[in-house]
Amino acid sequence: MTAIEEKTVSKEQWIGFFSMVLGIFMAILDIQIVASSLEQIQAGLSATQDEITWIQSAYLVAEVVIIPLSGWLARLFSTRILFVIACGGFTLMSFCCVIAWNLPSMILFRALQGVFGGAMIPTVFACIYTLFPRKLQPSMVIVVGMVVMIAPTTGPILGGYLTEVMSWKALFLINLVPGILVCLSTWRFVNVDEPDWNLLDKIDFLGIAFIVVFLGSLQYVLEEGVREQWFESRVVVQFSIIAALSGIALFYRELTIDHPIVNLKAFRNRNFAVGCILAFILGIGLFTLMFLIPVYLASVKGLNSLQIGQYIMVTGLFQLLSAFVAGPIAKRIDPRLMLALGLSGFALGSWINGNLTQESGYWEFFWPQAVRGFSLMFCFLPINSLALGTLPADEVKNASGLYNLTRNLGGAIGLAVANTLMTYLNKLHYAVLSEHITPGSPHAQSYLGGLTERLSAMGVPNPETAALQQLSGLLMREAEILTLNTLFHTLAIIFFMALVLMPWVKKVTPSHS
Repeated sequence: MTAIEEKTVSKEQWIGFFSMVLGIFMAILDIQIVASSLEQIQAGLSATQDEITWIQSAYLVAEVVIIPLSGWLARLFSTRILFVIACGGFTLMSFCCVIAWNLPSMILFRALQGVFGGAMIPTVFACIYTLFPRKLQPSMVIVVGMVVMIAPTTGPILGGYLTEVMSWKALFLINLVPGILVCLSTWRFVNVDEPDWNLLDKIDFLGIAFIVVFLGSLQYVLEEGVREQWFESRVVVQFSIIAALSGIALFYRELTIDHPIVNLKAFRNRNFAVGCILAFILGIGLFTLMFLIPVYLASVKGLNSLQIGQYIMVTGLFQLLSAFVAGPIAKRIDPRLMLALGLSGFALGSWINGNLTQESGYWEFFWPQAVRGFSLMFCFLPINSLALGTLPADEVKNASGLYNLTRNLGGAIGLAVANTLMTYLNKLHYAVLSEHITPGSPHAQSYLGGLTERLSAMGVPNPETAALQQLSGLLMREAEILTLNTLFHTLAIIFFMALVLMPWVKKVTPSHS
């Protein structure tokens, strides 16, 4: 029996760990909490619609940049010191967002908030495998997994509520008291390792620079590419070239120097490499669905943020329910079988969701979300355990940053592709539908004539023009529904195809997961 299996976790360590979990809940919540309140923040800061999106982008770019560096930082400062610095900085930047005096200051504070928030997330994942014995690790993965998946869903709902009953500044004020408490309890109760100040003597500054330039440029391209029509924009082209060149330089340097800032050799572990690919796919599914469902509910059904929250909370509720089932099952069956069930369930839920019509309401969303939500833990738990559970303890911190990075990049790339496909498919479906609206079509002319008569009876000026505009809006709505159905089915196919990775996963007994 190994030392990690013999160790016990004290009451103080439990308090410290759950304080860290609360910290990453705040960090992940803040990725999406402003999503439903951008209009109010835009008015408060006198910004344009294009400018205000950088409040989101600044946080995401900064978070993506810091995540792969978190492993090195944790070894340098220790888990306790790094987490306290990160949580303290996150809390301070939350306060600075409250007092931001213009858009540039808000963007700066949000970027710094993303830096500190991003440093917390992988630290907690690594702590699972250094603090807890093997028998408790699956349960702790479930706890952290619930936070990682429920927090983004909760963000827009909570954000919309706080903005409606108070103001947009409350989105950041809610972090202050919990942030201070997390800092104090982490400092007092978390002590799983010691700082390694010797790392300062062999710091890879050039590697850090390559990481910042590569990931920052890549995230910028993914965020701005959709709005700028991708390579029609000179700036997007320039940042794409910078990302490509710095990425090549990063991989070459980190694979050839003796003391890399990010040890890419973790990918030699087959389970870790395949686990990262699966995490990437899971990121695509989570972030894309979080985007597609509100689009339908807002643009087709005309619901507000609180009503949308009542729909999408189903996923979180069934995810919570599955936690009580997935944990015991993880100890009894092959993680590969559990993962196959999870991927199949997520794919099935997405496929069912791709049968929307204009009449689709709560129950048409309830069951697909219930299936997906219940399947999420069957995906997350085995992926996390297969990727990190078989690595040596001294590699977990570094690998945790890479693992979390792949999930976030999957989400960023998934959103960029979904946005692009949405624009393209909307035009395509609209064009196809418009072909049936011709002067020679009796059904179209009958509908248009009846609509014109109703508008004329209502006293609408220029009823013929108004009828054509309404018909055009109807076609656009139907085109959007067809587009969303196509994207839901595409996601289902991606998750079904992920099953082909199963033969490449090394078998791990349940006691090792």
